[in-house]
Amino acid sequence: MADLCEDIGGGATVQPTDRGPPVIRSIAMPADTNPAGDIFGGWLMAQMDLAAGNVAARRARGRCATLAVDAITFHHPVFVGDEVSLYAWLLKVGRSSLRIQVEVWRRERASEVTMKVTEATFTFVAIGEDRRPRPVPPAESGL
Repeated sequence: MADLCEDIGGGATVQPTDRGPPVIRSIAMPADTNPAGDIFGGWLMAQMDLAAGNVAARRARGRCATLAVDAITFHHPVFVGDEVSLYAWLLKVGRSSLRIQVEVWRRERASEVTMKVTEATFTFVAIGEDRRPRPVPPAESGL
């Protein structure tokens, strides 16, 4: 997918326009900080897993489990009060697996300036009622 992000200087860019709306949008809160007072990377990873899991479950039309997270990269910190937007989209669908790209963007609370802060590729497996892998059904129109 082409990266349609406009550079507005200082490392800041406008959020992507080619990925649709964010899968999740949240406000980083004081409870989400590490001992240094910045937003804890684990909180961002959990949000990313939720976003990717939502995309996986919708495409697989059922339960999915995280199998792997590849190449997570933290580009910039997130601060208390930042609006955090998570974009997620399918890269590949296998027999029972789905690969999903996730990008996290932050917006300062009192500004319209945004910047990509984190990205990773998640692999999910579709699972049945027995918690065993199951085939991903054929795509429906619009998914």
